[in-house]
Amino acid sequence: MTALTAPLLVSAAPPPPAGVDVSVTITNLRNQDGVVRACMTRDQSRFPRCQDAAQGYRSVIDAGEARVVSFHNVPPGTYAIAVLHDENGNGRADRTLGMMPREGFGFSRDAPVRMGLPSFDAAAIEIGGSPVRQTIRMRYML
Repeated sequence: MTALTAPLLVSAAPPPPAGVDVSVTITNLRNQDGVVRACMTRDQSRFPRCQDAAQGYRSVIDAGEARVVSFHNVPPGTYAIAVLHDENGNGRADRTLGMMPREGFGFSRDAPVRMGLPSFDAAAIEIGGSPVRQTIRMRYML
């Protein structure tokens, strides 16, 4: 009796999709004090706070009107970005009278601020297989 041998088939799973870079140009900074903090998250419950974000960024402000921050190797999905001009560098968004922001802020898609902070959906951007560029205008209430 002859033995038949089937060729060994190796099935390799396709590699996970590589992430892309997301570049954010921040405009309308009123001064060069402190740092720019930016966060990007897929978690609606964490937006717009920058604590425990999927990706965070902190940068000293240098000369120039615009500041570019970059998030690297971002997997595909729906994200929202929040930026804070932490003018005194204390790591949080300062408020006056407990409500009104004292420092500058902004959101992806330049989501509008009306009677409160924008929703995740208002700031949501889709990340796919190509690099993404966003421009966020810093807003100051005071």
